[in-house]
Amino acid sequence: MTTQVLKKETTNTDISQETSKFSLIAIITMASLVSIWSFVCLAAGLANSGAGNMIKGYITTIFG
Repeated sequence: MTTQVLKKETTNTDISQETSKFSLIAIITMASLVSIWSFVCLAAGLANSGAGNMIKGYITTIFG
């Protein structure tokens, strides 16, 4: 005859640390996606109108 033994183990988790870790990962992921999107938009603008027109449009936007 075999006897089964059940062990109860408790683990302490710090919910604020886990929440902070999740928030940091979410923010880094969103920042990465925005950075990649802006690089793609800049590359598409350069391919579409060229560097000269991009600089001219940028200066026109800043100074009116």
